[in-house]
Amino acid sequence: MALINGFHLKNVRGDVLGGLTAAVVALPLALAFGNAALGPGGAIYGLYGAVVVGFLAALFGGTPAQVSGPTGPMSVTVAGVVASLAAVGVPRDLSAQQILPLVMAAVVIGGLFQVVFGLLKLGKYITLVPYSVVSGFMSGIGVIIIALQIGPLLGISTRGGVIESLSTVGSNFQPYGPAIGVAIMTLGIVFLTPRRITQWVPSPLLALIIVTPLSILFFGDTSLDRIGEIPRGLPSLSLPSFNLYLPIILKAGLVLAVLGAIDSLLTSLVADNISQTRHNSDRELIGQGIGNAIAGLFSGLPGAGATMRTVINVKSGGSTPLSGMVHSIVLFIVLVGAGPLAEQIPTALLAGILIKVGLDIIDWGFLLRAHRLSLKTASVMYGVLGMTVFWDLIWAVLVGVFIANMLTIDSITQTQLEGMDADNPFEDPNQDSPLPIDEQKLLDNCAGEVMLFRLKGPLSFGAAKGITERMMLIRKYKVLILDITDVPRLGVTATLAIEDMIQEAMINSRKAYVAGATGRVKERLSKFGVQGLIGTRKDALEAANKDLQEQ
Repeated sequence: MALINGFHLKNVRGDVLGGLTAAVVALPLALAFGNAALGPGGAIYGLYGAVVVGFLAALFGGTPAQVSGPTGPMSVTVAGVVASLAAVGVPRDLSAQQILPLVMAAVVIGGLFQVVFGLLKLGKYITLVPYSVVSGFMSGIGVIIIALQIGPLLGISTRGGVIESLSTVGSNFQPYGPAIGVAIMTLGIVFLTPRRITQWVPSPLLALIIVTPLSILFFGDTSLDRIGEIPRGLPSLSLPSFNLYLPIILKAGLVLAVLGAIDSLLTSLVADNISQTRHNSDRELIGQGIGNAIAGLFSGLPGAGATMRTVINVKSGGSTPLSGMVHSIVLFIVLVGAGPLAEQIPTALLAGILIKVGLDIIDWGFLLRAHRLSLKTASVMYGVLGMTVFWDLIWAVLVGVFIANMLTIDSITQTQLEGMDADNPFEDPNQDSPLPIDEQKLLDNCAGEVMLFRLKGPLSFGAAKGITERMMLIRKYKVLILDITDVPRLGVTATLAIEDMIQEAMINSRKAYVAGATGRVKERLSKFGVQGLIGTRKDALEAANKDLQEQ
C-alpha cells in the first residue's frame, strides 16, 4: 500500500522499532541542544523542535530513512543569534521565553529559505561543497560546542560566543563542586560504558537515568543548576516577532537555512550509503524547510538531518519515513507525560553529554592526516575551522568554498596546460611526437615554421591565461594551428583567449587555424565569429603546407 513520500506499510515492525530507538537517542540530545542554544529554560524548546521537525521532515522530505531534529550546528547557530541580538541592545538578562519570539522569527525565515532552495532545485549544488571545507566547518562546530560547555561543566554561568564564554570562565573561575561531580559522573558514563550495553541503551540516555537521581540524592539541597520548570501541556502557536532587529533576523535565517541544508544533505548521503537507496535533495530541502518553519511557529528549535539518529534508525530496521514519524510521536508522548521528571536534570549533566557530542563531531581522522595529503588542503581545512570558531559560521563556509575552488581551478588549469608545448618545435625539436606518421611528415615539411598547440580537456577561464602566456613566449612562426580536437567544453574566457590569439596572429601577417572543433565547441566559436575554423588537424597541417609554399 503506497502512501505519501514513497513509504509503504510492508516494514511497519522495522519502522516502529527504528523510530523508537532513534527517539531514545534523541531525547537527551534534544534537551541538551535546547539548553545550549537558549540557555536556562531552553531545554524544552529543543524537544519541541525534535517533535515538529522530525515529523514534518519525514513526511515531506526526500530521504526515506532519515531522522531529523536539533543538531550541533543548528544549536550553535541559534546560540549565535542570541549573542547577536545581545550585541545590538537586547537585554542580556532576558529569559529564554522573553527572547524567544526574536529567535523564532529567524527559525521561520530559515525554514522558508530552505523551501525556496528546494523549489529552485539548489540541492545538488549544496552537496558540492569541498570536503576540506565541510571537515573544517564540522570540526569547528565541535570545538564551539566543547568551548561553550566548559562553563556549565564547572558550574560557572556563561553567555555569548566562544571568546566571551571562555573569558567569563577565566575571570570568574570559581568551580562549583556539585556541578563538577555531576559532570564527572556523566562523562564517565558516556565515555566508558561498554558497547554491549550502549547497543541496547544509548549512553546519553543511560547518563540521564543514572545521574539525575544521584544528583537529587547527593546534591538535592544545593544550588545546583537544573533545567527548571517546564511549561505544562502542548506547545502553543506563537507568532514570531519580525519587526524588531530585522537585518540580524534575516541574516540569521539565511545562516540557519544554509547550514541546515548542508547538514541535512550530508546526512542524506550517509543514509543512502547504509540503506542502499537514493535520496531526492530538492525534496529533502522542502521537507526540512516546512519542518523548521512550522517548528518556529511552535517555539521549536530548528533541526536538520541527524546523522547518528539516522544511522541508528536504519540499523534498527527503519527504512521509510514512517520511522521518522514514529520517532516524533514517541518524543511527543514523553513531552506530554514526563515533563516534571525532566525538570530535575542538572545542566552540568547536559554539558557532559554535549562534550561527548562535540568530540564526536570533530573530524579527527581528517584533522590529523590532512597535511599528509596536501598542505593546501590542510590549510583550507584549518582555516575554515578557525574562522568557524572565532569569526562567523556562514563566512567561514563562503570563504572556504571560494579558496578551495580557486585552488581546484589552479590544479585543473595546470593539468589542462600540461603537454601544450609537446609539439612546439622551438622548445625541443628532437623530442618524440605522438602525432600520427602522416601528420608528423606534414609538420616536418614545414621546417619549423608552424606552431602547433594541442589543447586537451574542458578549457576553463583558468586555462585562458596560461594559453596567452605561452603564446607571448613564442614569436618565430608563420602559421599557428590550435588543435582543440580533445576539448569537449570551452569556457567563455577561454573562447575569448582563442579569439585573441587568432587575431594577434593575423595582425602580425600570420596564418591561423582552429582545428578539430565539433558540436557545442564549434557552435560557440562560430557564434563568437572566431576566424580560421577548419576541419581536422590533418586538414590544418595540409593548409599550412600550402600557405608556406605560396609565400
